[in-house]
Amino acid sequence: MATAAPSAASRIAVVTGASSGIGAATARQLARAGYRVVLTARRKDRIEALAEELNTAGHSAAAYQLDVTDRAAVDEFASAFRTIGVLVNNAGGALGADPVASGDPADWRTMYETNVIGTLNVTQALLPRLEASGDGVVVVVSSTAGHGTYEGGAGYVAAKHGAHVLAETLRLEIVGKPVRVVEIAPGMVKTEEFALTRFGGDADRAAKVYEGVAQPLTADDVAETIAWAVTRPSHVNVDLLVLRPRAQASNTKVHREL
Repeated sequence: MATAAPSAASRIAVVTGASSGIGAATARQLARAGYRVVLTARRKDRIEALAEELNTAGHSAAAYQLDVTDRAAVDEFASAFRTIGVLVNNAGGALGADPVASGDPADWRTMYETNVIGTLNVTQALLPRLEASGDGVVVVVSSTAGHGTYEGGAGYVAAKHGAHVLAETLRLEIVGKPVRVVEIAPGMVKTEEFALTRFGGDADRAAKVYEGVAQPLTADDVAETIAWAVTRPSHVNVDLLVLRPRAQASNTKVHREL
């Protein structure tokens, strides 16, 4: 299906958490769609390597080291732009899978700061630039965890519910302005780092998340969906798009071939 090319006024796309996984894949997809992508993440070496890859391939990319939870740094970053066309709020992640009774409050706080406050910081700082483009898009990459809970996931679920509510409320508050608000909520996505980070580097425990699942989603699957939503005609808003692998019927119902 053909996609609309970005206009000159809206050709810049900022992607947070672009050092790996969904963020890196989204940057590649948007670059191919004709955007000048600005890659942000804490790991400077990763985003610089990705920017070099994209520029070598004939696209336009720049890397900017950024911690989305640092509001002063976010404001400084935003000051470099007069307009942008797309903001993909992808920075986030999960820590631990302990029950509420024994969950680590520090992990909960970190997840909330990254998934919710980080998204708030960047969205607030760049919203005037998105509006100035005349055709802006805010994307919030949430999760199916933001729409249904599961045992051992309360901290992450709470954070992603927060991200979902942020997107839903923002859409209500800015209706009538030239900015669309899109929420993409992936289910089981197998990336190189998500589960490994969640379980503190325990590779065996991380592998069990996907054990027996024939085809979990990939980062590219999600990135292609984001790029599709962003490149719809400007009057078309994809409010919420939930995507899961065929083997996953819900957060707790997964077909495994063991």
